[in-house]
This record gives sequence, structure tokens and C-alpha cells, in this order.
Amino acid sequence: MKPASQADDIASRLISLQQDSPLLISLFDEHDFLRYANPAFCAALEVAPHERINWEQMMRRNYHGGRGTLIQARDFEAWLASARSRRAKQPFRAFESDLVDGRWIWMTETMQPGGWMLCVACDITNLRAGERELRQARDMAQRAALTDPLTGIGNRAHILEQLEGMLAQFLAGGCGAAAVAILDLDNFKLINDLQGHLAGDEVLRDFARRLQPLLKPHDSLGRLGGEEFLLLLPGSALAEAEARIQAMLVEVQASRPLADVPSFSYTCSVGMTLLRAGDEMMAALGRADEALYQAKSGGRNTWRVRL
Repeated sequence: MKPASQADDIASRLISLQQDSPLLISLFDEHDFLRYANPAFCAALEVAPHERINWEQMMRRNYHGGRGTLIQARDFEAWLASARSRRAKQPFRAFESDLVDGRWIWMTETMQPGGWMLCVACDITNLRAGERELRQARDMAQRAALTDPLTGIGNRAHILEQLEGMLAQFLAGGCGAAAVAILDLDNFKLINDLQGHLAGDEVLRDFARRLQPLLKPHDSLGRLGGEEFLLLLPGSALAEAEARIQAMLVEVQASRPLADVPSFSYTCSVGMTLLRAGDEMMAALGRADEALYQAKSGGRNTWRVRL
């Protein structure tokens, strides 16, 4: 082990190098708040030194102010939902991004089990334009293949892939307790029949938007199909998971998503389970589905747990 003075000197030099580095370096905590950013990151994303801001606030400010990250989207909320469905979901990932100032960067995200994330980006603008266009087309195709086009969140393939990853981490002892929940909108066929399919689509979009602010960075929400969604809560024991599900039910019931029908409201039912030692993906989904059936039979707009 190095002497304390030598360790302090190394830490001091590391901080000094980060301050002078052209790399964009930032550190986000478990609630996705920016806790450190070097000058290069602050300049690129237009963040003030020592500013306490979360990632979503930063993206909103970039988009509405036309600065920092280049976000070309007709529907910003759909873009945000899609980006959040990928952010902080893997121990490590790398991707390309554009900045408003014309630079093209290669961003890496490294996650700790507790939820802290180190982001490091380098400028790759000088890569050949033809190669860049091919890579961007590939990345767009990959994102589209994992995104539900209606709600903007992860599709069935993506959320089941994330469930497999959470299960592997759980079985390896990396995330403590973990909850799996299936959420199903109540009487959705009746909504389509009475209000029309366009209204039904708006309800589905509203549902995804309502739940997004209630998710932690490492949580995952995806659409299984129709009016059924899958929610993954790594690190959540039973009491916490139930409290969070209850808050979601309250938020959904309070929504009035149809401008033409101000009195319209809707609800959902939830079936939840906790992962077990030696679990398999289909076994966990089966228990959650059994719990969902109990919630529907129990009057809807509620949740049940199958352990």
C-alpha cells in the first residue's frame, strides 16, 4: 500500500490532469446529478463549474437553448424517454454523440454497483465523413431496433434483454434485492372502443411519460406489447418496491391525457415479484404475471405480490 502522502500526491496530480485534459470528464451520482465536471465538459455542455444539475435537466436546457448536445427530434419527450431507457442500464457502454458546436464525440459510461457513473468523451470529429455517416446510420438502426416507436421507451426485445442482465447481476450478488413488475392498463379495449384508437395511443404515450420521472437512473421500463409494460427495479427490496408502485398508481390515476375529454382518466394494475436465488427469467415473469391476474381479479387499480 502506498504511503498516505504519496497517495495524496497521485490523487492531486490526477485531478490536475483532468482539469487540463481535452477529454470531457464528468461524474454523476446515483440520482443522476452531476457531481463533478472538468472544464472541457463544462464548456461543451454549457454547465457552470460546480453546478448541481441532473442529466435530464441538462438535456432539457440543451434542447430548448440550442446548445451543448445536439438533439434533433420532433418530439423531445419521446427522444428523452428513449435516451433514458438506455442510460445507466449497463456496467459499461460507449456511443457517439454530436454537439451543437459541430464536434462529434465518442462517449463512454462506466457504472458502479451503487449507481455512480463516470462519463468520459473524446473528440472524434476528424474521422472521415463517409465512415461517420455509416456509423451514424448503424447506430440509428440499432436504437430503432430496441425502441418502441409509439412511446419512445424500450421495446419488448430491449426490456427482456435488460431483465436478463439484471438477473445475471442478481445471481452474481451484484445488486442485492431486485423487483420485477408487469403493469397493465385497465380496461384498455374499452378505451379504444369508446374514445378511438388515436386516443388509446395517446394514453399509452402518457403512461410512459408519467412513469419516467418516478424512475431511478438504473431502473428500466419497457413495453412488452399492447397495453402491457415491464418494470425492473434493481436494488429495491419489497417495502421500497411496493411504495414506489403505489406512487406510480397515484400518478397515473391523476392524469388527464385527452385534451378533448377533460374528465377522462385511466388506471393500471400491477403484478410484482422479487428475484430468487437460482431464478430463471421465465419463472420470474410467470410469478409477476400471476400477481397481475390477482390484481385484476381484486378490482384493478392496485398491485399484488407473488414471492
